[in-house]
Amino acid sequence: MKQHLKELQNMYQTHLWLIAKVFLLLFFVLTVYSVSSKTNTMQIKQTKLKEKQTVTKTHTAVANVNPTVNSESSLQPAQVTYPSQVLSLTNWKITLPTGPSENPTEIKQPELATFSIDPWFVVMPEGNGVRFRAAVNGVTTKGSGYPRSELREMTNNGTEKASWSSTEGIHTMLQDLAITAVPKKKKHVVAGQIHDKDDDVIVIRLEYPNLYVKVNGKNVYKLDSNYTLGKRFTVKFVAEGGLTKVYYNNSENPVYTLNKKYSDAYFKTGAYTQSNCSKEGVLTCNENNYGEVIVYNVTVAHQ
Repeated sequence: MKQHLKELQNMYQTHLWLIAKVFLLLFFVLTVYSVSSKTNTMQIKQTKLKEKQTVTKTHTAVANVNPTVNSESSLQPAQVTYPSQVLSLTNWKITLPTGPSENPTEIKQPELATFSIDPWFVVMPEGNGVRFRAAVNGVTTKGSGYPRSELREMTNNGTEKASWSSTEGIHTMLQDLAITAVPKKKKHVVAGQIHDKDDDVIVIRLEYPNLYVKVNGKNVYKLDSNYTLGKRFTVKFVAEGGLTKVYYNNSENPVYTLNKKYSDAYFKTGAYTQSNCSKEGVLTCNENNYGEVIVYNVTVAHQ
């Protein structure tokens, strides 16, 4: 009898030991699986992060210029409220397609520092650009039949109008921008220009889908024969010694040079829609028909 009980006890202990070994084995397998899963998850996250960074780098490197957000600001996109937090607007004023007939609204400094108006002059949701929009039924200036949401160069902290000569000093404007909308019928928008006391000297004009340098009403050089709305590009004007040179997408050499002496000059940037209700017709004479430009960066220098 005692021998039988002892055998049963040995069997019970053996079974307990086997069960313990099974549990230990399961614990080891689960531990290895958990560590492996975490490792794989981390690798996947790292891969996705690298892919995201690669996409971002590809996007921001299109124009290959300095960061577009105002260098004095460290705000996140959700905190960017005013265009002056994206673009340095100290020496600019804006003309808008609103206000009394032939007397459009103008905003100067210091009001411009805390000004925006939807949808004509606002920060993009990403916080890295400013949208300029001018509808075909917008208010125009006395000297033009077309509406604009456009910056005009100023000086002395925005209190005086800029006025310089192409024969004295070096005058440079670099724009990083994209044209994002054109009117429905006459699909023309001016996105940047040099103006003198009488008229425009040289402009960057989209006659969709052709992007031109235009002088005296004539298209003198084609920058892009198949421009896609929203495509980001850079244009740089350099006026010196009676010559105005145009650089496109960071070209080392100018793509076009204008040999012309002019004075009382100033830079302009934004959306100058080259159509109106008489061009578009009654059915599309409304705020939903417009030209639009996103300006990511604009810098001006005088030497």
